[in-house]
Amino acid sequence: MKKSSVVKTLLPVIIIAAAVVVLVVLVMSKQPPEKKTAETKAFLVDTRQVNRESVNFEVQTQGNVLPKNQTQISAQVSGRVASLSEVFVAGGMFQKGDVLVTLEPQDYETELKLAEAEMAQAQAALAEEVARGEVARQEWRSVNTEAPPELGLRKPQLASQKANVKAAEAKLERAQRNLERTRIRAPYNGLVVSRNIDIGQFVSMGTQIGTLYSTDVAEIRLPVADSDMAFIDLQQGLREQENVILQARVNGIRHQWRADLVRSEGILDSASRVSYVVASVEDPYNRDDQSEQDMPLRFGQFVQASISAGQPRQLFVLPRSVLRLDQTVLTVNADNELEINPVDVARTDAEHVYIAEGLNEGDQVVISAVPNPFSGMKVRLASETDTPPEESSDAPDSSDDVKLGAQANE
Repeated sequence: MKKSSVVKTLLPVIIIAAAVVVLVVLVMSKQPPEKKTAETKAFLVDTRQVNRESVNFEVQTQGNVLPKNQTQISAQVSGRVASLSEVFVAGGMFQKGDVLVTLEPQDYETELKLAEAEMAQAQAALAEEVARGEVARQEWRSVNTEAPPELGLRKPQLASQKANVKAAEAKLERAQRNLERTRIRAPYNGLVVSRNIDIGQFVSMGTQIGTLYSTDVAEIRLPVADSDMAFIDLQQGLREQENVILQARVNGIRHQWRADLVRSEGILDSASRVSYVVASVEDPYNRDDQSEQDMPLRFGQFVQASISAGQPRQLFVLPRSVLRLDQTVLTVNADNELEINPVDVARTDAEHVYIAEGLNEGDQVVISAVPNPFSGMKVRLASETDTPPEESSDAPDSSDDVKLGAQANE
């Protein structure tokens, strides 16, 4: 009994001692771990090789359609309104020379007859005086060989009668004009905007009887920002035709018209800091059967205008996001190092930036986001690896991406 008890007591001790020995042996025989130097990869970027492109800018603006000529038509003589043309109503269309208003002509017809009678009397008196002068000349020669005096030949009386004839001619011409002015005619092809008189109304000389718009030519006065005037070549624009495209929505349908750039007003507005150019459209109301416009361009219509009257320019066209806040662009040199390039920006829009100077043909421009870039920073090109920049293990965390995206958008 004592022997078995001793064995039971020593057995756990022996097992523990054996385990310790085995552990020591294993620890002593373990090889140390292989040490490896951590490799830091260069930042992965996406690039695009750039070259100059021919760019012809279009300047966007807007304006109202107005007639080239608008007239407050007035009466040149006094009289009662005898008749009105059927087209002399608001919106009525007329042709050049059409009689719009007729005033009572009786008084002016009487004046014309009196002027004709005075003219006949003056001509008769002149003929009589010519005859008297001829008789006086013959009588003088019959009794004298010397040169006759002017008074003897009745030359002063002849000059007086000639003056009377001219005065009578002037009165006759005035009477004829006044009679013609009782018929008020249209000065051009156009439409009636408003009428201020009616039949039976007495009008005095100078009374405004209505407002007319010419339909031969419409003009659109277009404001252009001073920074956009650099993209409009007025000399070229005047030589070319249909270099302005007008657009407007009529009855829910968008229509388009072509116009010509005809002039610049030549003054920079001191308040709005814009200049004004003028575009014109021939026959806006399609009154000519040869007109190519599909829809009348009505006066008062508000239109959007696109002006393409500039010379093409050779520029670098890049995504808007590559331009940084300090007007610089990142490029990668032959040693895969970043370079920060100040650039001269010709123009920007919502999607693109147009660069005139600061880059060279064939430069590799960085188009992906780079956190905290600096000159000489080592990078890897996405074109040299299968892993795109956004999937790379060394890409910046999400917070950096948000900051960089905001900076690029600005």
